[in-house]
Amino acid sequence: MPERFSEQSQRFRPSSKEDQIVDKAREHFERTLVMIQGELAGSVAALEHPRDDEALNYGEIFLRDNVPVMIYLLLEGRFSIVRQFLSVSLDLQSTTIQTRGVFPTSFVEEQGTLIADYGQRSIGRITSVDASLWWPVLCWIYVKRSGDKEFGRSQRVQRGLQLLLDLVLHPSFEGTPVLFVPDCAFMIDRPMDVWGAPLEVEVLLFAALRSCIELMELCQHSQNSSVLLEQRLKLSRQWMHDLRQYLLKHYWVTSKTMQVLRRRPTEQYGDNQYQNEFNVQPQVIPDWLQDWLENRGGYLIGNMRTGRPDFRFYSLGNSLACMFGLLTAPQQRALFRLVLHNREHLMAQMPMRICHPPMDSVEWQNKTGSDPKNWPWSYHNGGHWPSLLWYFGASTLLHERLHPNADALLMGQMRTLIEECYWSQLNQLPRQQWAEYFDGPTGTWVGQQSRTYQTWTIVGFLLMHHFLRVKPDDVLMLHLDADLNLGL
Repeated sequence: MPERFSEQSQRFRPSSKEDQIVDKAREHFERTLVMIQGELAGSVAALEHPRDDEALNYGEIFLRDNVPVMIYLLLEGRFSIVRQFLSVSLDLQSTTIQTRGVFPTSFVEEQGTLIADYGQRSIGRITSVDASLWWPVLCWIYVKRSGDKEFGRSQRVQRGLQLLLDLVLHPSFEGTPVLFVPDCAFMIDRPMDVWGAPLEVEVLLFAALRSCIELMELCQHSQNSSVLLEQRLKLSRQWMHDLRQYLLKHYWVTSKTMQVLRRRPTEQYGDNQYQNEFNVQPQVIPDWLQDWLENRGGYLIGNMRTGRPDFRFYSLGNSLACMFGLLTAPQQRALFRLVLHNREHLMAQMPMRICHPPMDSVEWQNKTGSDPKNWPWSYHNGGHWPSLLWYFGASTLLHERLHPNADALLMGQMRTLIEECYWSQLNQLPRQQWAEYFDGPTGTWVGQQSRTYQTWTIVGFLLMHHFLRVKPDDVLMLHLDADLNLGL
């Protein structure tokens, strides 16, 4: 075992209070659940609500925050809550002309009235694109896990899918299959120079299309089938295929591809401009990338814009690319090698860092608007988010089950890494009141503006516990292919 693993093992000693900590986390989780229209429908963002004079929204139900909540409820067989969450979100899908098809960022019930936020109340007034793309993914996983095919076939669900597809699959001035969004449109919801085609949004678009296809196929051979449905299925399949090919061609980098990129010609014009389509100059390739990639590592970069690729590593987008099958199996293992090689950066004391490297000095001032929350090594600018570990951990465990005979040494090292990260959180999070995020190069300090008893911190830990200790095979639920055992 490499020296770095033995050092990490000594740093994170197992806790003898695992069962008590898990039970307490479950108690916290139960307190996060709230009623909407007389039924449990989801979790608030954090248990500790702000003071009355603060106009913050941590007591609302956020779609993105409830992704791990819904996954955990499905694992527990509490299907009615998930169905209510999906139904309320569907009822709130926008029908106004500017945002037709958009799902709300968050919603809350006040005096019997549902109030939804489509971005009009958020800081920066940006619509959360990821919320809309997560809905069909959660809906398909719900249908698979519960066997509730009637919900998936229902007219209201199918109409909701049509509205969403009309929103994302349409002619535009851009000839590529990616979805262009402004800064702050996904989990990174403050200025971080992620406008354009950020990785997380594009991977979610791939998963949303894949899920929409599965849900529409439930109706393909029923009496509700139509020519329009067949057209939508054909368009969605082609778009999904083109999107995947585009991302693997332009976003996937290894040491070998970077050497090719550095030597490509620039200033190409005409029909043969295929060697360097985005006119990327070799000077924009950062120095840190050589050691970061090593020889056998690979990852999806954060963004591709004309002449301005974003080489930062984004943990969630890469984890989801594994989970949703966008990356091939060998590419997934290359990503695992990269994480192992850079574990001191990405995992450190509190797994795991949201992006690397952070921006600082003049770059931070210019690209974040001197955002005090995104100070270097904080929040979304290189901060550590314990809620991200379950995405990466589940991706690793899912790969292990789908490809049981692939690179036993590597997967053994990955299992060790995930176990150590789990113990790290087990030992620290209860003492640090299940904080939202952590600051500093090693993620040691609780975030300066971090909320405590953050729901997705709590439920992310519970998901890791479930996949590692309770029923490891349940991770297969996250595989987006139809489950033949359910007769879908």
